[in-house]
Amino acid sequence: MADNAKTPRPVYRNIHVTDILAYRLPAAGIVSILHRISGAVMFLLMPFIIWMFDKSVSTEISYDEFTAVFTGQAGWFFKLVVLGLIWAYLHHFCAGLRHLLMEVSHSYSKETGKSTAVTTLAVSIALTVVLGAKLFGLF
Repeated sequence: MADNAKTPRPVYRNIHVTDILAYRLPAAGIVSILHRISGAVMFLLMPFIIWMFDKSVSTEISYDEFTAVFTGQAGWFFKLVVLGLIWAYLHHFCAGLRHLLMEVSHSYSKETGKSTAVTTLAVSIALTVVLGAKLFGLF
């Protein structure tokens, strides 16, 4: 009779592809995935970053060519790419600081993990909005 009174234990399984849209990832998981994505974006756009740096510091003529790219016909596209890089850098930086804080502090709770994840998302998005407004000439 004791076996019949036991409640069934929960079964943990891997998420199937069809469950991905319905699965709700916690804030810490979102920050972790975005940290990896931002690192990959910065790595893949490294040739563009090097080109921008080279054009901006070589000579006055190359600097004029560099700034002309952002004011030309397709300037909005290059500004969007740079905005993506700004977000990638800021998110990667903020998430990296969060990870360093977690490694230094050994008494880390679930609530602290959630609050630092939300803070990381909020700070990186807020800084991206401010720098994006400056990039697009809003102030």
